[in-house]
Amino acid sequence: MRALDPEVVDVVWTAVAGLIPERVDAHPLGRHRQRVADRICFEGMLIRLVTGCSWEDTEALLGRRVSDTTLRARRDEWIKAGVFDQLATEAIGSYDRVINLDLSDVSIDGSQHKAPCGGQGTGPNPTDRRKLGWKWSLCTDRAGIPIGWATDGANRPDTILLAPTLDAVTARGLIADIDTLHLDRGYDNTNVRIQVTQAGIDDLVCARRRPKGQGSIPKPVPLGMRWPIERTNSWLSNFGQLRRNTDRRIPHRLAQLALAIVLLITAKLIDWRNRWNPDARPIR
Repeated sequence: MRALDPEVVDVVWTAVAGLIPERVDAHPLGRHRQRVADRICFEGMLIRLVTGCSWEDTEALLGRRVSDTTLRARRDEWIKAGVFDQLATEAIGSYDRVINLDLSDVSIDGSQHKAPCGGQGTGPNPTDRRKLGWKWSLCTDRAGIPIGWATDGANRPDTILLAPTLDAVTARGLIADIDTLHLDRGYDNTNVRIQVTQAGIDDLVCARRRPKGQGSIPKPVPLGMRWPIERTNSWLSNFGQLRRNTDRRIPHRLAQLALAIVLLITAKLIDWRNRWNPDARPIR
């Protein structure tokens, strides 16, 4: 997986290191145990995200250099400091500066996954025998680069997640640049069209539902406009902790999703650099 490519890891770590707030030791005698390096904790978070293993197994895979308790605590520190949110913002901004986001055709879709431990933001998955699950709603540009996302329980319809997804895109200042929004037929209702118009998007292409008793009707949107977001959802589903999430809090899931997106975008930027660098290794 590209997420474990040493070059990708080093680039992302450089960005993370610049966002971690400086820690002030308030102990009057300075007699705390030596603090585990942030780089080791980052590697642990990455291992867990990619493999989907437990924190205890992550500790073992790191050779007991850090405890599972420390890994959890360090993750919470970084979430509180907004490290993962800032990291995602920087990654999207870097992609836009280097390659340019193509917002002429944008797609939004949801993806459901397992959450066996339950907790906040989970619900019975109607497509998995009502087992507990969670869902993310993703907005991507024409090339499949994520520009906004939201999460909720697996039982929540995609239409409910449309508004927070559009709000996330608006918060990044990208909503005004969208020319056409493509949605599948699960979004085919009046409320969705009103929300899209209120968001400032004039051109909506939405597949039609099949009228009862009238058979199927042709879709007004080519299937080619759907594959970028389907491909991106597939890439994200390769991360074990996203595919089968065992966390019980929404901020933890959002941090994992943001980190996975950053890894994908970083790999894209490295591939783009290699296209124009004859001395770089071939694109995989």
